[in-house]
Amino acid sequence: MRIARRADYRRMAWKNGQGLTEEIAAFPVASDVDSFDWRLSIAHVGADGPFSVFAGVDRTIAVLDGAGMTLDLPGGERAELVAGGAPFSFSGDWEISSRNLGGPTVDLNIMTRRGRCAHEMRRLTLAPGESVLASHFAWVVFNAPATIEADGRELSIDRFDALSLDAGKSFVNRAETPAEILLVTVVPAA
Repeated sequence: MRIARRADYRRMAWKNGQGLTEEIAAFPVASDVDSFDWRLSIAHVGADGPFSVFAGVDRTIAVLDGAGMTLDLPGGERAELVAGGAPFSFSGDWEISSRNLGGPTVDLNIMTRRGRCAHEMRRLTLAPGESVLASHFAWVVFNAPATIEADGRELSIDRFDALSLDAGKSFVNRAETPAEILLVTVVPAA
């Protein structure tokens, strides 16, 4: 288990230069946008515009803060992402653009390079005393402050902090209120 604190995230401009990303973690360590196997980050979407294209990469995003956004997808399709809504998966090869619904948004983004890794993202609300058990290597991103117990220690977690869990590891929500989390599982490609 490892806690990644938001204050320590690496901040950088988007690949297309039109936004800001806070990188939570990437593998291999110190890889860049062209060489990662997987990358977990928080994106700040301040204005309407195109997404960066990541050829050979699969992506999933979920809104963490703000009203949300509409994605204009290939073939004239659209997807609407809202706060508290389900994560949305798509190919990084796609040329898509977004339109904010009522102001800037902040979203969680997992990217995995096809042929090397695969991923799944789920939004969960943990009741007080409820636990999460990682079936595979996973990251948990907290969308609100929380108090948890992991490895026999009670820990205070801030909003947007993240916790890595190896397969078979767990934590318990020790707060008196529900905890909203995004559980991101990363597995090697079959």
